Amino acid sequence: MSGSPSTFVWYDLMTTDPAAAEAFYRAVVGWNAKIWGETGAYTLVGPGDRMVAGIMALPEAVLVAGGRPGWLGYVAVADVDAATAELAQAGGAVHKPPTDIPEVGRFSVVADPQGAVFQLFTPLAGDNPPPPAAPGTPGHIGWHELYAVDWAAVFDFYADRFGWTKADAIDMGPMGTYQLFAAGGVPIGGMMNKPEMIPRPFWGFYFNVPEIDTAAARVAENGGMVLMGPQEVPGGAWIVQCVDPQGAVFALTAPARGGGIP
Repeated sequence: MSGSPSTFVWYDLMTTDPAAAEAFYRAVVGWNAKIWGETGAYTLVGPGDRMVAGIMALPEAVLVAGGRPGWLGYVAVADVDAATAELAQAGGAVHKPPTDIPEVGRFSVVADPQGAVFQLFTPLAGDNPPPPAAPGTPGHIGWHELYAVDWAAVFDFYADRFGWTKADAIDMGPMGTYQLFAAGGVPIGGMMNKPEMIPRPFWGFYFNVPEIDTAAARVAENGGMVLMGPQEVPGGAWIVQCVDPQGAVFALTAPARGGGIP
C-alpha cells in the first residue's frame, strides 16, 4: 500500500439490549451518550463531547445465524470499495459489501483469512476526523488486540492492507508470542494465538480508565463480569478483561492500579 498507515477510527457495539448496554458503559467507562439519526436506533457514546463509538441492536438475522453481542472496529481506508475488493482477493471474506452511511461515509463488513471480523470505512470527501486524543486519555480506545488462529500467518495480511509494522515481541511462555504492531511507528495493538477455549478469532478493544481497581469494581456493580485481572503488563499499565451484561467481551486499561494499591 502507499500513503500513511491505516488505523482504527470508530467502534460499534452490536447488542441484544442497547439501552442497558449504554447505561453499563456510561457507568463503567464514564461515557456520555446521544442519539444519532431520526430513528433513534443508533446511540453515540464517548467522553465529554467527543464521541468514539456507537451502540445498536444486533440484527435478528445475525442472531438467527448464531451471532452474539460484540464489539467491532472500523479501519479507515482511502477507498472502501477498492480496499474491500483487494481484501477479498487476498483471502479475506466480505460479510457486507460497501454501503453508504448517509452524510457520514461508506463502509463494509469484512473478515481476515482466519475469520476475525472488522469493518472498513471511508468518510465523505472533505470530512476530516478530529486529531487523535493523547495516549491514555480516559474514555478513548487505548489498545487493539487480535486473537488469531495463527498470528504469524495473518500478520502480513494486515501489514499489506494497512501498512502496519512489527514492534516489540513479548514471550508469554506456554501462551506463545505476543506481537505488538505499530502504525507510523506508534504501537497501537498486539496479536497473539487465541487459547483453545476461545471458539473463533476476534478483535478485542481496551478502553482507557484512570484506575483499574475502581473501574473493575464498577464492572461488577453494574452487572458485568471480570474474566481476568487486574494484571500489570509490560510498560507498567494495568488491565482487566471483562464481559458486559449482554455477553460482549471488552477490556479496560489504566496507568495505575488505584484503590491505594501501588
